[in-house]
Amino acid sequence: MKKTFLLLSTVLALFTNCKNEKVPEQAQEPTKTYVEEPHSFAQPNKAVITHLNLDIEVDFNTERVSGTATYDIKNNNSNTIVLDTKYLEIQSVLADGQPTEFSLGEFNEQLGKPLTITIKEDTKTISVNYNTTNKTEALQWLSPQQTADKNHPFLFTQGQAILTRTWIPIQDSPQVRITYDATVKVPVELMAVMSAENPKEKTKDGVYHFKMKQAISPYLIALAVGDIEYKPVSNRTGVYAEKSMIEAAHYEFSDMENMVAAAENLYGTYDWDQFDVIVLPPSFPFGGMENPRLTFATPTVIAGDKSLTSLIAHELAHSWSGNLVTNATWNDFWLNEGFTVYFEIRIMEALYGKDRANMIALIGRQDLTEEIEALKDTPEATKLKLDLKGQNPDDGMNSIAYDKGYLFLRTLEETVGREKFDAFIKDYFNTHAFSTLTTEDFVEYLNTNLLQKNNITFNVEEWIYQPGVPDNQSKIVSDKFKKVEEAIDQFILRTAVYKPLTENWTTQEWVHFVRNLPEDITTNQLAMLDNAFDFSNASNSHIAMVWFEQAIKHNYHNNNVDKNIDSFLTRVGRRWYVETLFRAFKNANRVDEALVIYKKARPNYHSVTAGTIDKLLGYSPE
Repeated sequence: MKKTFLLLSTVLALFTNCKNEKVPEQAQEPTKTYVEEPHSFAQPNKAVITHLNLDIEVDFNTERVSGTATYDIKNNNSNTIVLDTKYLEIQSVLADGQPTEFSLGEFNEQLGKPLTITIKEDTKTISVNYNTTNKTEALQWLSPQQTADKNHPFLFTQGQAILTRTWIPIQDSPQVRITYDATVKVPVELMAVMSAENPKEKTKDGVYHFKMKQAISPYLIALAVGDIEYKPVSNRTGVYAEKSMIEAAHYEFSDMENMVAAAENLYGTYDWDQFDVIVLPPSFPFGGMENPRLTFATPTVIAGDKSLTSLIAHELAHSWSGNLVTNATWNDFWLNEGFTVYFEIRIMEALYGKDRANMIALIGRQDLTEEIEALKDTPEATKLKLDLKGQNPDDGMNSIAYDKGYLFLRTLEETVGREKFDAFIKDYFNTHAFSTLTTEDFVEYLNTNLLQKNNITFNVEEWIYQPGVPDNQSKIVSDKFKKVEEAIDQFILRTAVYKPLTENWTTQEWVHFVRNLPEDITTNQLAMLDNAFDFSNASNSHIAMVWFEQAIKHNYHNNNVDKNIDSFLTRVGRRWYVETLFRAFKNANRVDEALVIYKKARPNYHSVTAGTIDKLLGYSPE
């Protein structure tokens, strides 16, 4: 998918007494007060779910998931408990095993319908029998032709931000952390895996049992069903993929164990026991999604040379920032992603050196510049702390949270010094493990435990609550990128390509090369570069994407580039790539061409991607 918290004094005392030891896996926050949540109907301060037991069947013929969600609940003298639902059919509801009254409220386009269930003061469990519908947004049902092996259908879920409610009735707020068990029945020729303890091979009867013993936020409950295999990388890391992809995926991600070790060396023990990755079909809408124990990943990162595996480092980093310490609301999304980008780049530096880490950081800085320009008419959207009430929280999932968040933390690190900053981050994760935070709680923690402690003045409020990027931002430099820019100048000036200047370039150098071509470059100059480097037929998805963007922008039509853009957009559903190219069409006043491709490609996209492009191109599906 790819980045502070209200506790009462008793819990704060508990953390202090435990000398920053992490909360036990099964522990709930017994006196937690939940903050106002603009993206959930749930009222957890009145009654809250604590554990889910899910018993469902996956039916590929009807494209439905059906079964029962049973919850352990904690009641604070309420006679009702409210769950979030969207596009679900509710068949019946039980309270402590007995039928009880329930009602569905009015439909909200963003939030769905509240499911209000009558309970008693001593009610311990509720059970909801339900099924999904053909409007369920979290699920993508794929035909055999849409998979790598072309033999069997495939299903995957995407819960972030508020889509879990479309396949499970639940209190769909990140601050509601629960443990879960699941029994999932699928066709016998397929395997089911979840964000939980997973099987390594298929069962004979198609029934799979799962357990997630650490409390997680509902958006991290995930399911995938397909004809997949498992291959370990180490005793705690490995990959799932379709048969034709398994060897390539295993090679590409063979540094996973080294990444986990590097992460632990930086910020403490990995607390999720297993770190596996499943490579999904190309319609998966994100680069990766950090579902605990099982990251969901796009096949577009399979480059053959491990050059795009910073994505895996990013999803691994989420095991601390996001999964272990979670944003309390989607207005605080930067707490997940800004920290994760920072951690990702530190992992890449530890494994591959500062040059590569700085190149990745600089590409992110370029993304941030483009994002701020795209949001120039809505500068409030460039603040780290957002106000997304009345909006889809997906609208806040952009480069601001990721790259401005990273830049804020990098600037902090350079101001206080890496040794002190690393100690602070490690304590931050330990102190708040298995909990959720608001931005305001983080600011208080930062001031108390880093800035005031070290007598440091820093413009925290400006970074978090004001638009744009403050002047004291870290200046990221890369000698390798300077040489790339020199090569561009030489090629354009001489109208000839001297290939030795590009020997041993990494993916990051090639991306920087393509993205920084002159604004006034001619189609003849683009053709010169294309003939030299065959960009229009690039097998590396990131290089292909930035080249296609340039081709669209400059109306370059040589070397089958139009055919390959069409094929890329039809085959790949990764939202970042798709949105970049369709936006390029729009900016070049070529929306009619874009719509011809989009109408053909849209059935292959997950609802997350389709929703973004519908809005971008002004398209209304029939």
